Amino acid sequence: MIELRPFDTLGAFRNEWLNAHHHFSFGGYHDEKRMGLGRLRVWNDDEVAPGTGFDPHPHRDMEIVTYIREGAITHRDNLGNEGRTEAGDVQVMHAGTGITHAEYNLEKIPTRLFQIWILPDRRNVEPGWGTRAFPRGNHGLTVLASGRPADAASQALKLNADAAVLAGTLAEGQTTEFTLEPGRAAYLVPVNGAVTVNGVEAQARDGVAISDERTVTVTATKATELVVVEVAA
Repeated sequence: MIELRPFDTLGAFRNEWLNAHHHFSFGGYHDEKRMGLGRLRVWNDDEVAPGTGFDPHPHRDMEIVTYIREGAITHRDNLGNEGRTEAGDVQVMHAGTGITHAEYNLEKIPTRLFQIWILPDRRNVEPGWGTRAFPRGNHGLTVLASGRPADAASQALKLNADAAVLAGTLAEGQTTEFTLEPGRAAYLVPVNGAVTVNGVEAQARDGVAISDERTVTVTATKATELVVVEVAA
């Protein structure tokens, strides 16, 4: 089953520094039909104004992935971690037993990002944070972060969940495929451009929920960068 979620149907929140759209219920946006997809609980499409950001706040028992589309974000936490993650790269935070963090846009331009929350397989793990550069321009999908057993030996950032975050670029007319095992689901968002997913058309920043599909074929009808999260359904 392929369910298209057009960008203009997403939940929305805006203040003087944050312009956010919610693929799933979050904050003041609540839709019983959009509570998550398997272990994927949050996918926020955020734009953070220059010189602003998320002040220190706590989390626990959640895997939080940030994919930077434009600009950069600077992370600080109570474990002493600090680092800058820029466009095309990804950071992973393991909230575990508890972590307090801040995310600031210290750039001179808006930072645009996807904030993705995945429920962990185990509670009360050791908290932590990491970031990694993944080169743009590679065609097809690359695993950026994963807790799937099949990816244990890869260079992907580790997740405490049987899930994976993938991203990549496709030239216009190019196709990529991935397989979903029984009991697995995926959520796909084109950063830009346009794609078809098993024949269903999706524009930039639309969401595509995928379940009960063995083979998923993605074709770029316009040059695109896309992000996919694959999870236990």
